[in-house]
Amino acid sequence: MAEVLFLRKQLAFYEERQVQPRRLNDSARFSLILWSRLCNWKEALAIVKPETVIGWHRKGFKLFWKWKSQVGRPRLPENIRKLIVQMAQENPTWGQARVSAELSVKLGIYVSPRTVRAYWPPEPGRRGHRRTSSQNWRTFVCNHAQSIIACDFLVVVTARFRNLYVFLLMEVGSRRIVHCSITAHPTAAWTLQQFREAIPSDHSYRFLLHDRDAIFSAEVDQQLKTFELRVLRTPARAPKANAYCERLVGSMRRECVDFMIPLDEKHLRRIVAEWVTHYNQDNQGRPHSSDR
Repeated sequence: MAEVLFLRKQLAFYEERQVQPRRLNDSARFSLILWSRLCNWKEALAIVKPETVIGWHRKGFKLFWKWKSQVGRPRLPENIRKLIVQMAQENPTWGQARVSAELSVKLGIYVSPRTVRAYWPPEPGRRGHRRTSSQNWRTFVCNHAQSIIACDFLVVVTARFRNLYVFLLMEVGSRRIVHCSITAHPTAAWTLQQFREAIPSDHSYRFLLHDRDAIFSAEVDQQLKTFELRVLRTPARAPKANAYCERLVGSMRRECVDFMIPLDEKHLRRIVAEWVTHYNQDNQGRPHSSDR
């Protein structure tokens, strides 16, 4: 019955208007997406491509998330921004924490050092930051690739606009996926349990690389030291520092989750498990594999 209604909705759109097929309006698109949840819609689809229906779903999720999201933190008043710049220029030995303390103690303006950093004036005649080591990050990763594991989260939206989080843990040296799990409510305790299940007691890893997401709390990093791992947190706004894992997330999107709308967690778990098995098949000559 759902498939019949799905077909009738497509035909009625043109029969009522007695015109040649044209672009559907938003109400018709919403109806098709609604009925697609109740039948095998790809076989019943007649007037547009399946990729078009998936695009409608993504557009609907963007509108839904835009409606749900809150407005970001407003900027500081202009006089406070100018005061931060003035204090930094007149006191070259002060750091961001010192400026934040001076504002809060003497003027009663409570701002964090991170907020002060957002308005910190650039130093004239200086490009980038001073290198504190002769070995840059790229050289370090290449030299220790066999002993580095990296992790990241991937967000997937279901047919009911529910967010599911895919946890990926990979070996940087071989590009092999060590562990993959899915949850709707990622927490620090759940993430720590994933590390316990993925990392064996006789492992040869030395470094764990992850971003500055709040899920990787200080407690998680402290517990990871018992695994004889040194935690490396990527710099702020520097996704290239975890480039291998970011590329893995992109590959999963392009090769798997971008081509379908998962119904629920069980459906997504089955799809991802099949793709991970395909991704780790070294005997098929996968181009992403490495022996370094």
